[in-house]
Amino acid sequence: MGAFRARWGIGRMKYRVDAGLYAIGEPTPASPVFVTANYKLTFDLLRRSVASIDSWILVLDTLGINVWCAAGKGTFGTDELVDRIEASRLADIVDHRKLILPQLAGPGEAGHEVKKRSGFQVVYGPVKAEDIPEFLENGLKADERMRTKEFGFRERLALVPMEVVPAVRTGLFGAAGLFVLCFLLAGFSTSKALGYFLVPAEAFAASILAGAVLAPLLLPWLPGRAFSVKGLAIGFLAALLVVSWSHTLSPLEKTALLISIPAMSAYVAMNFTGSSTFTSLSGVRREMRFALPLEIAGTGAGLLLWAIALFGR
Repeated sequence: MGAFRARWGIGRMKYRVDAGLYAIGEPTPASPVFVTANYKLTFDLLRRSVASIDSWILVLDTLGINVWCAAGKGTFGTDELVDRIEASRLADIVDHRKLILPQLAGPGEAGHEVKKRSGFQVVYGPVKAEDIPEFLENGLKADERMRTKEFGFRERLALVPMEVVPAVRTGLFGAAGLFVLCFLLAGFSTSKALGYFLVPAEAFAASILAGAVLAPLLLPWLPGRAFSVKGLAIGFLAALLVVSWSHTLSPLEKTALLISIPAMSAYVAMNFTGSSTFTSLSGVRREMRFALPLEIAGTGAGLLLWAIALFGR
């Protein structure tokens, strides 16, 4: 149930285990030491993968963030690793000086600094925890398959709820504010307010569906490298469908939808960069510098056109 709730973004940042040293089976001073994040989904995945191996798991305090994101944000970093080695008295517990880290922790760790400050050598394991037994059998060597991170349809599908829930939560606040405005302009008539609110409702629904669901699922086939561009493309298609189905809207209202839906879809899809290894921190920052102003401008322009059409009734 905890994993299900975390997948839907409910208490996700609190779904964590205590940082420290854990024993799997009956480890000895010669047993391998695996390092991971304290996000419980990550910890459980590693624990299941090495259940048959007598080993140690050194859990870093990443504030409940997974390995890849924590490495990018600095919480799965050199300082935390060195501090956790010292706090757990790992040097007194094991007689070797090797730590097996997830490959995706690489952006946050400086192996030479860890060696210099703690005496422990950093060895990067395979991308997937399930490959760890084979990695150990191969003498701590990973082949090309173990070093390759794929991002298949099922993996992207599993992340869709986490994208939908925050988008819907934010959208509801915006929708509620606009409905109150419509209600006031309609002279406190609910039926008339619902008619006024049709354009914002369609814009919110279509942009969330396009940016939070279709963009992740169709990611490899959408044009462009930037996620905002991918969201813009699928958002424009969604806008065309909405406009073609809405026969009662004025030309101005249809134009508002054609502008605002792609802009909001691009913003929602851009948030998916945090769920993918397709991007880097520097790349995301560069993308946001050019995409965010355009997304805000597009949403604002759509809102303005809708307001003009509304007052023109």
